Order: sequence, then structure tokens, then C-alpha cells
Amino acid sequence: MTYAYQKPINSIAKLKYSFSTEFPANNNPGKLLLTGGRLVDPQNKLDRVMDVAIQDGRVIEVSENIPANKSDRVLDCAGLVVMPGLVDMHLHLGDLFDIYESPLFKAAVDGVTLGLSPGAGNTFMAPSLLGAEVDRGLPLNVGVYLGAAAVLSTQLDANQLIALFRKELDDGTMSQKMTRNAITNSTAHLTVGIKDHMGHFIMSDEAIDSLFTITSKAGLIYMSHTQDPEHATRMVGLSKGRPLHLAHATAAGCGTHADGVEGMREVLSLVDGENITAEFVSSMLLPNRGRRDGLKLAPKAQELAYRALQDGKVKVIISDGQSGSTMKGFGNTADNLPSIFTLEKLGILPLIDAVAALTWNPVQLLSKRTGNPFFEDNLGHLGKGALANVTVADSLSQSAIYTIVNGLPVAFEGNLIREGFSAGCLVSRDGFSHRVGVGDLALYKS
Repeated sequence: MTYAYQKPINSIAKLKYSFSTEFPANNNPGKLLLTGGRLVDPQNKLDRVMDVAIQDGRVIEVSENIPANKSDRVLDCAGLVVMPGLVDMHLHLGDLFDIYESPLFKAAVDGVTLGLSPGAGNTFMAPSLLGAEVDRGLPLNVGVYLGAAAVLSTQLDANQLIALFRKELDDGTMSQKMTRNAITNSTAHLTVGIKDHMGHFIMSDEAIDSLFTITSKAGLIYMSHTQDPEHATRMVGLSKGRPLHLAHATAAGCGTHADGVEGMREVLSLVDGENITAEFVSSMLLPNRGRRDGLKLAPKAQELAYRALQDGKVKVIISDGQSGSTMKGFGNTADNLPSIFTLEKLGILPLIDAVAALTWNPVQLLSKRTGNPFFEDNLGHLGKGALANVTVADSLSQSAIYTIVNGLPVAFEGNLIREGFSAGCLVSRDGFSHRVGVGDLALYKS
């Protein structure tokens, strides 16, 4: 469908975003109690058996032996590990023609409560398309990185693009220099970052410099592909002190573009933990060093990755999944929890630090890069008042038993729960939006 730009239709003009505070209350008047589990909360430095009480989408109490009322629902978590909901900041969700499976629903079953999808070719339409799916009901919080080449493909200059992402660009300029699609114009700013991918587009130094200017001034994450160590080195050289996040840094250790061990060393030498950060793929941290349908990490490169985790040089783990999808990444969300428990079992990290790599650490990075305290205030921990995103896992099976998103159970032992299909929100640099409005346009006429 093509929308000719004249004057925005009423339903588009009235699109509203409710960030950070209001979520639909559960129809059940009582609390949701998680009882008897081993609570591992890195931000609050907790690792002991405690109960967690949830109501109206938020954590209202964390203590020992919270009494249950008749109207409360109780989830028995004895023998299980209760942790903040997994935050997977590099998870391909429905890229291009993912018709094999639904990566979104699989991620929820695997314990992911927030997934950010980096599409190298994603256009400015991506936030509206994803927002429509959120409106129609998704069981997890989702966000998108725009493709670097697509961001620079319009007639908007760097300053106008900065204004766009800050929601300061006027409709007339957008309609003349970006697109005639009024829906796209009204939602284009709803992103968390921009993704550069040398496997899809090799851009000029001038283009990359523009992207660094845009992301650093607009409060966006700049994520770059690192499978080729030479490309990663070039990107860091062009950053000139501006923030850059090195995606799936373990890919450099797989030997596709250089010797695996030397490639891993080169990429790790670029990481300073401040402006240059990095992430590791969960599948590549397991004993098999990667999935059979993806890339495998060289054994000595894996040792370097373990050391980088121990030294705190790299603090974030991601999946890059899904393995069964058409546009699969290097891993799978099914490997996120096993990577946490494997790192503890091998003595690489204490459990509380391994959990942090998929909860509190990515949340800290999101707040730092966007300049928005919403993420640290509401996510990645289970303190009182936090949004109730919780992953309850079995350390023996290394799988998620319960997944809770914004206070609603969305998955139980590998099965989706329909009650939770409306639990998810659209994630952007501004926070969460439970309803975007795009999904309603085909239903209602104002």
C-alpha cells in the first residue's frame, strides 16, 4: 500500500507513545508470587533464596517468605534460578523472509524478555512494521537497529538526521527529503541504534564519519560487524573517540577472514570498555564452540574470549539467533542460558557475573549510549519498582521454565502462554511504548 503525502490523516497524526510508566493491569486483582527460588540479581548483589512479588507489571516486594493471599497466583520456583529477564541486544527477529519459524516466539520460550534486532538493510519503515506487530500482540519487548546504508540513502543531511532521531525534524522536511509515507515519518525515530555490516555494504570513510556524528549526537548505539578484523580496526580508527559497539566479536575468532587466534587478538585489542565495547555470541562460549550450521570459534580463540570475560574487558553476551531462520545469525537463543551456566561450571565467572552479561550489563550499555536512565531504572534487575521482566531457569536442563514479561507469564516449560501475547513493548532510545498505533490503522477510521 502506498500513502501519498498530503496532510497526515487523523489516525496517523494521533499516534501516541506511552514510554516507561503505564502498562495494562492484570485482570487478576492479586499478586503474582515467585516463591522459593534462588534469586540471582547482579545489580542488587543478591544471590540467595528469596521470594518475588509482582503486581501491575512491576516488582513490588523482594524478601524471604512473602505470604500469599487467596487471590494471589503462586509459581513454585524451588530448585530453580530466578534472574532478571534476559536482555539480548543482538537478536535477529524476522529479518527479510523468516518463514521457517517465528524467532520472536522462540526467543520468549528461551527466556528472552527484550530482544534488539540489527538488520543491516533495515529501512526507516522498520520501526512502524515492528510497532504494528507490537500493537497486535507480541510476548516480548522488541526494538530495531536501522541499517547504516539505509539511514544515509535519503536526502536528509547529518544534522537533519540528528534532528529526526531527537524528534525535532518538521513534517515538511521529512516529506520532501525522506519519504512521502506519513506513517514512516511519524515512527522513523523509534530505534535504538544503527548497524554497519561490511558483509552487505562497504561504505566510504566520509559516510562512516557521518554515522558516528549522527549516533554520538542523537544518543544511538552504533553497532559494527566484526567478522573481518581488518574492518573492525578500520571502524575503530574512524571512531575518533566516539562510541562504537563491536558486534559478535567472537566471529573474528572463527578464521573466515584471518587466522582465528590472531583475528580474536586484534579485535580484543581494540576494546577499551569505555568508547569501544564488544559482545560475545553465547553459542561460541559453549564446549562445541558454535553451532554446526554457523561458525565455530577456534579453540585458542575461545580461551582468549574466556579471559576477556574474566578480565571484564567484554561484559555482554548475545545470541545473534535464530539458528533455524532464513537469515540466521551465528547462534541461537537456546544457547543463552547454557552459556551462563557453562561459564559458572567452568569457573570462568561466578554465576552472578555470568547472569549480569545477559541482564544488567547490556541494560547499563543501553542507558549510557542513549543517555536515558529509563533502562537502568526499569530493566536488568528485580529491585522494588522495576518492570517485572523475569527469567526462571533450571540449571540442570539449562533451560527456561518460566518467562515473565512486564508482569505477565508468557512461556512455561517450552510452551507459549496466550495471556502473555500482549505483554511486549516497542523499545527505542526513548524507552518503552506499549502501543504505537500503527497496528490499529487497518482496523479503525477516525
